[in-house]
Order: sequence, then structure tokens, then C-alpha cells
Amino acid sequence: MSETVNVLPLPTRDLDQAERDIATYGLCLVEGVLSPDQLRHARTALYKAAADDRTKGREKTRFGLDYGDANQRVWNVLNRDPIFAELVQHPAALRLVRAVIGWPALLGNLSANIVGPGADASVLHADQIFVPEPWPAAPQGVNVAWCLDEFTAQNGGTHVVPRSHLRGTNATPQDADAAVPIEAPLGTMIVFESRVWHRTGCNTSESSHRAGLFGWYTRPIYRTQENWFLALDPSVRENASDTLLELLAYKTEGFGLVNGRSPM
Repeated sequence: MSETVNVLPLPTRDLDQAERDIATYGLCLVEGVLSPDQLRHARTALYKAAADDRTKGREKTRFGLDYGDANQRVWNVLNRDPIFAELVQHPAALRLVRAVIGWPALLGNLSANIVGPGADASVLHADQIFVPEPWPAAPQGVNVAWCLDEFTAQNGGTHVVPRSHLRGTNATPQDADAAVPIEAPLGTMIVFESRVWHRTGCNTSESSHRAGLFGWYTRPIYRTQENWFLALDPSVRENASDTLLELLAYKTEGFGLVNGRSPM
């Protein structure tokens, strides 16, 4: 691989630069997107949801690419608090979603990963593993990750292989050594397109947790990972904007018509 493969883009507040970073590296880091109140609200709501899941014995419901039990995946996040609907349709996030995969797009999933002390790294992978290889020249999805804690090399900050989106294939176990940790301040928005190789990092700290919220968006030809029609609380749909209804496939020309018209 090129000697520059391990170089990450610098954090930016310029969305034009963020678009260029995605094209070059496969990912970008955007600072200053959330207000302090939004960030505090989102972090509190996520940790409350995680605590509720532990109370109900749901904390062992792991993702298939995780190792061990020190990672807690939090599912069905869109139902947990209205702040999460704000994040999935945040103008800065959707600006970059449009730039990567166009519009309309579907929100395939909104979940979180809280990496606890002692957590092992997960499997290096790209998110569009459902697409047969060789992959198309354009990405089929994009992930918008929100750092609800600081991401560090010690607390399990996401590892990525920059420029791996140009390889056109999924990662192999031999590629894991090329992955580098993303270190980013609390509140950073990390956007990476679906061909980038990445994984959850090891948490070697004694007591630090790392919470990341992940919104997964795809072109509208793909089914969603979350079955919104069954999983979504009716109050979320009833209070949703037209943009959110499009993302959830309740209102989109790109998903499917009802009696010749876009539903809802």
C-alpha cells in the first residue's frame, strides 16, 4: 500500500473541505457541528438508553463483528429521545450524505456502540459487504458517526484504513495492521463512505468509556437494517419532518409509490 495510506484528514469546519476529504481519504472529521446543549442532551440520552437496556437484560445483544462482552450496542436509538431525530437530519450531516450518495437516501439504521474498558477490537470491514464484488465505482452508503465521548487511541476510538475506499473490495484479516485510530474531540462528526475499512478499537484504559452514535444511510435501492415500519414508535412518525419521513421510507419517490403517489 502507499506510504500515505495511514494519514488521516485533519479536522475541519469547512464542509467543502469535508467533501474533498471524503473523496481523497474516504472519510472526514468535522468539528463544531453540535451546540453544547445538543451534545450534552444526546450524550445523556444515550447513556440513559444504555442503562435502561442493562436493566432489561438487553446489553448482551451484540453486533456480529464484535469480540467479547465489553462493547455495549444500543439499538432502536431513534425511539429513545427526540434529540436523535435532530441528529439524523442535521443539515451538516445531510449535506455530506447528499454529496456521497445523492438523494433520496434511506436511513438504514441508527445505533450506538459504547466501548468499555477491556474491550477487544472488532473485525475490520467495510459497510457495503452486502454488495457483490467487484464493487461499483461509487459508494452505496455512508456512515455519519457522532463522538458522544472523546475518541482516543486508548479508549477504543474507531480504527480506519484511509484511502481503502479506492481498493474496491472488502478487507481481509491481513489488512488489520494498516488500521489507525481516529482521535477526535467530544462532539466531532465523522463521516465515512461505505467502502472504507474500519473497526472498533481496543479499549486499553482503566475506566474510560467511548460512546459513538452511528447513522447509516444508503441509496434507496437497498433495504433498511432497521425495520422502521415495525420498530418505530408512532409518536416519532407523527412528529417527523418531511425530510425524516423520506429517510424512513414513509415518504419518498425513490423507495416506492402507493397508488401512483409518494405515501404520507
